[in-house]
Amino acid sequence: MVWPLPQRPKRAPAPEQDAPAAAAVAAPKLDLAVRLRRNRKADWTRRLVRENTLTADDLIWPVFLCEGENAREPVASMPGVERLSIDLAVRAAVEAVELGIPALALFPFTGPSLRNEQASEALNPKNLVCRACRAINREVPNLGLVTDVALDPYTSHGHDGILRGEKILNDATVFVLVEQALNQARAGADIIAPSDMMDGRVGAIRAGLDAANFEEVQILSYAAKYASAFYGPFRDAVGTNATLTGDKRSYQMDPANSNEALREVAQDIKEGADIVMVKPGLPYLDIIFKVKERFGVPTFAYQVSGEYAMIMAAAARGFIDGDKAMLESLISLKRAGADAILTYFAARAAKKLKEMA
Repeated sequence: MVWPLPQRPKRAPAPEQDAPAAAAVAAPKLDLAVRLRRNRKADWTRRLVRENTLTADDLIWPVFLCEGENAREPVASMPGVERLSIDLAVRAAVEAVELGIPALALFPFTGPSLRNEQASEALNPKNLVCRACRAINREVPNLGLVTDVALDPYTSHGHDGILRGEKILNDATVFVLVEQALNQARAGADIIAPSDMMDGRVGAIRAGLDAANFEEVQILSYAAKYASAFYGPFRDAVGTNATLTGDKRSYQMDPANSNEALREVAQDIKEGADIVMVKPGLPYLDIIFKVKERFGVPTFAYQVSGEYAMIMAAAARGFIDGDKAMLESLISLKRAGADAILTYFAARAAKKLKEMA
């Protein structure tokens, strides 16, 4: 006789539960007095403990100038950036004021017919930058104007100084830079920004400005300007990619060096720079930090054309969120120690910050 096997009573099926969730329920609480995530739990508390903030007050808008009227010339390697005729640059200045941007930085596209080895157009009182300064000051007198002191937009060889053979002449260049700075000051520039990296140019420009009764004109020194691969789109915008012979490593800094940057900054402060700048920005966050930490002077950063172009290109392909990457890159420069940032994102960032306010 075959006896039947005993039947086990049926149990109700256990509710389905993900293994990680079950483990989390079962995990004992950690004995933590400090939980750093508490300060990150909600937007309101994240705002209260935020260490750095970005506002339109931190931005300087670089504007490229071209001849003509109602003229816009797109810069192919910088999507969204155009060269503007003076009348449109005035409109940009009005927009900057409306957005709360404190200053524009002006850069000219100089046609080949006006370029020569002596960069004589730099000293023309009616050159593009000087005319733009006067036009903007008439319409928007309370906007700061930053003008670039360097000879590369005006030389036929694309270098920042006077060239003899294959050598950039330091002292001869400085003599011309002083005259260029005076020309811009007479046109109404508020901040003279020597970007040439010649030795002694800050002291010579300060002395020249003071002797001509321009004691109130500030000097923003490109104190630590590196010989960088990130300048290519800018050179497209001002027309020097087509003219540059050789490279600029004999006067711009070696990307491998940081102690040298501190020596450059110290020298420019000693010579009378009111503000110092590090260029480029993101690849040189360590330099920005060291400069601010060591000297404690107003320190600016230039988020250069190549940095802008990389973000725009990646965003256009859907690889990153363009607005988020833009704002993150800018706050990283502030966090490193920059008091203000020259950026081609200035108008876009100011609009976005206004939307987020």
